[in-house]
Amino acid sequence: MADIIVVIILVILVGGAVAYIVKSKRSGVKCIGCPAGGSCPSSRKLPKKKLRGSVVGKRTIRISGMSCQNCVNSVMKALNEIDGVTANVSLSGNSATVSYDRMVEDAQLKEAVEKAGFRVTDIS
Repeated sequence: MADIIVVIILVILVGGAVAYIVKSKRSGVKCIGCPAGGSCPSSRKLPKKKLRGSVVGKRTIRISGMSCQNCVNSVMKALNEIDGVTANVSLSGNSATVSYDRMVEDAQLKEAVEKAGFRVTDIS
């Protein structure tokens, strides 16, 4: 009897998940389960920012909490708003490579990422 109840519960859960995915895909959602609610309005790549001067240094920032292209764009936009900084953010690597044409403090980079809603785990 207990096995039948477990099977029924599993069927209901799997059926609900499949129904959610089908409904989401029919309504045009691009990334199911993302923090943006699946809409990802800025899922296209952002234009690369150019530095005014020559690159004087690079840092790699390890970031946790990114799950879709919208997350990547949010982090990239936040870092690129810092004067003298250009960023390339990788979702698969959970990191950002930052180049700069003037000295930038780690605290300033960390603050920009955290303001975008993500957590910095390391800056090297």
